[in-house]
Amino acid sequence: MFCVSEFMRVVTRRQVFNPPSTVAQAADFIEAVVASPSCEVVRPGPEFMAWLPSTAREANSHGNLMFDARIAAVCREHGIDGIQTSDSDFERFGALYVQRLE
Repeated sequence: MFCVSEFMRVVTRRQVFNPPSTVAQAADFIEAVVASPSCEVVRPGPEFMAWLPSTAREANSHGNLMFDARIAAVCREHGIDGIQTSDSDFERFGALYVQRLE
């Protein structure tokens, strides 16, 4: 859930992409991904507040890294042990297997 808004923030940002995606393009992409039968959207559940502090401490998360800690904590809460990303910061979270996308 956090990733959806972050994806839309990044792909529509002029400082990151030239040209950036429109909001409509970003929304259409997200809707197509979520419509896939293999997609499962996970949200913070009742144990999230127990996972977040320990996950943040483990990676010494601060500032912008707290966003990554939120994602890692949700993954841990739901038993997700791997992530595909181009963000090397996720390698700080030892409980997640990181498959780097280039």
